[in-house]
Amino acid sequence: MFIGHWAPAFAAAAISPKAPKLGTLFVAGQLVDWGFAILAMGGVEKLRVVPGITAMNSMDLYHMPYTHSLLGTAIWAAAFALIVFVWQKNFTGALIAGAVVLSHWFVDLLVHRPDLTITGAPPPVGLGLWNYPLIAIPLELAITIAAFAWYVRRTRGPIVPPMILLGLLLVLQFSNWFGPQPSSIGPAVLLAGMATFGVVTFFAYWVGTTRRHKRLRG
Repeated sequence: MFIGHWAPAFAAAAISPKAPKLGTLFVAGQLVDWGFAILAMGGVEKLRVVPGITAMNSMDLYHMPYTHSLLGTAIWAAAFALIVFVWQKNFTGALIAGAVVLSHWFVDLLVHRPDLTITGAPPPVGLGLWNYPLIAIPLELAITIAAFAWYVRRTRGPIVPPMILLGLLLVLQFSNWFGPQPSSIGPAVLLAGMATFGVVTFFAYWVGTTRRHKRLRG
């Protein structure tokens, strides 16, 4: 998935006033993809373009044991939770942030062909919904918009900033689905992906500064 990885970030920001700010949770949602891009540029993890490998995505992610195994993702999640705890002295917030990082693997499990692993070694796993666009597209939109709506409902503040963020996410997602696919993957493509994550995270940080949790009525 793409913007679907930020659905857990919206949900986590909504679930508790002790959750980290939305910008931090947006980093968490795509942290292992940040890590994958860096490791791929260094040749540690590997991908290539194989046209038609799935109906919706031409990337063959054939070696990514450190970021997209369940064990690897759990290590990234624990490390990020520790950083958040040391930075914010907020144990609950650290657990929430770590859970958002860990969610990445389970969300990918829905759409990836079998290229994920449990420990970094075979057997590969993946339910392959990228081969079924009529399921994958509505699913990604539904979980993202539902989580966004819950975040807006559970917080208060001006509505324009979150709507701008949602609009940006939808534009990027539709460009990802229906725009031209790269013919090869090199540092420029990976850096462009990281830049996209950075722009989205900046807007999420901005949104987080404009909204506060509503008081629950007892």
